[in-house]
Amino acid sequence: MVGLQFSLDLYRLHCLFELPSVEKIRNSDGVKTAKLQRELGPHLSFEFGQLRNKIIISGCVCVLAMELETIGVNKLMKAVLALLVLEMLIWSSEAMLDPLDFLALQSIRKNMDDMPGSTFFKSWDFSSDPCSFHGVLCEAQGGPDRVVALNLGDASAGAPGLTGKLDGALGCLSSLVELTLVPGFVAGPIPQTLGQCKELQFVGMSKNLLSGTIPPCFGALQKLQTLDLSFNQLVGEIPRDIGQLPILSILILGHNKLTGSIPTFMSTLNRLDLKHNQLSGSLPSLPNSLHYLSLSSNQFSGNIEKLSSLQSLSDLDLSLNQFSGNIPGILFSFPLTSLQLQRNSFSGTIVPQVQVNIPTVDLSYNLLTGQVSPLLAYVRSLYLNNNHFTGAVPDVFTNRLLSANIQILYLQHNYLTHITLKPSTMLPLTSSLCIQYNCMLLPVQPPCPFKAGKQKKRPTYQCNSKG
Repeated sequence: MVGLQFSLDLYRLHCLFELPSVEKIRNSDGVKTAKLQRELGPHLSFEFGQLRNKIIISGCVCVLAMELETIGVNKLMKAVLALLVLEMLIWSSEAMLDPLDFLALQSIRKNMDDMPGSTFFKSWDFSSDPCSFHGVLCEAQGGPDRVVALNLGDASAGAPGLTGKLDGALGCLSSLVELTLVPGFVAGPIPQTLGQCKELQFVGMSKNLLSGTIPPCFGALQKLQTLDLSFNQLVGEIPRDIGQLPILSILILGHNKLTGSIPTFMSTLNRLDLKHNQLSGSLPSLPNSLHYLSLSSNQFSGNIEKLSSLQSLSDLDLSLNQFSGNIPGILFSFPLTSLQLQRNSFSGTIVPQVQVNIPTVDLSYNLLTGQVSPLLAYVRSLYLNNNHFTGAVPDVFTNRLLSANIQILYLQHNYLTHITLKPSTMLPLTSSLCIQYNCMLLPVQPPCPFKAGKQKKRPTYQCNSKG
């Protein structure tokens, strides 16, 4: 044989196909005998390969040293049983999937299916090795193979997703490190049992129909680094314990129906995306490690002074909220690629501390006042429209606009009084300027976006009230 050394306790065994149970029997020499509790004959007509898989599914590696004569088994049955035992011994010497993982995969498959056009589950034939299934990655961990990654669905661009629901058996995959679900129509709640998968580092289940609340069990996953549940139908508050995860780096919960406030984060969070929810309250203190922060389309209020310490930010989007107060000048010196603060209630003047080199800055639809800072002229796409800016537009804007260094300059719906442009000026084809509905006659009338309206000049009485 293969020199296997077995020291096994055989507990009462109930294999599929109603295979006979085996009583636990011990003596000084180990397991030597087994008493069969029911007649074996009706169960031995199955093909050995099929029977083997069913035994493994039930967590049974049956090592039988039976004194067949004591139960009166005829010679033919002795031969059949001997072959069965030999076949199982050989199988047990090879790598095989942990029985609990096998059962979990079966249950997961039973509750999910391919959308029309998807063939993801075609390879999920449980008469073969589950570690060869599409989307399943296994590793040996000093015993039977364990599932360490489960990627449900075909990740190819445009591929149909899956339908059905997430089964609680996911929690039985206790060695799972990565769990993903491709965009599709998987509905229902997220199983609480995921909290049993203590090794999880990455969970990505966006763009499905998952509903209910975010289970608090995520707060027990101390190794979790990435959690993406965006574009679902989740409700309720963000569990407070998620904020206490020690190495959480990426949290993406956007495009749901979440309510409540932002929890306090104690981790080295790098990306926080909560846009398009119904979250409210003021900004808490956030980790200085943040590079990306999007809170767009919520109901947040209060000032944003606490953002002044987030000097590693590369993207900041607070648009479509109810924030108020001054915009800290230090934000304009951050290494941002985009600054989106439009459609809030920010007030006061804009006073950058240095020349602003952020490619896109949108401060439109606020209550900002004072003159337009020339330090903003180095922004390639600048949206200052629908505010209360006054005075003349600094000439540096005109110069950079005509040299095509500014692509978009929207100044409409303010109280500006002058811009240095000749009526014959031709703007570069790559540049867009809108200056209508201010307190000046337009030297040129470049096309404006449809939302700017048809009025070219602000009524005189409005301009006088600002004088």
